Amino acid sequence: MDTSNPEKQAVRVTILSRPYTLRTSGDPKEVEAVAASVDELMLNIASRAPNADSTHIAVLACLHLADRLQALQRDLSQLKERVDRKSCEFAGMLEQLLASGER
Repeated sequence: MDTSNPEKQAVRVTILSRPYTLRTSGDPKEVEAVAASVDELMLNIASRAPNADSTHIAVLACLHLADRLQALQRDLSQLKERVDRKSCEFAGMLEQLLASGER
């Protein structure tokens, strides 16, 4: 059985009142959840800009999601730095403990 190209299945979702059929090799429930989140965001934007067309709404949604992604990447980078600092501290403490145990 070839697992390098898993069979994809169709998932029907609705975003901004338009139906889409997406193909996924992953969990269809995850695709549905992501689509629901995008739909909610776009409907929220549409309610605040009632004269905006769907392209404008989609661009604003993309900008919002890109901003969230960038913030999460910053948070992740800061977390990695903190973990690295703590790892160095713990390594130093372990070396001290091992050195004092050898005496």
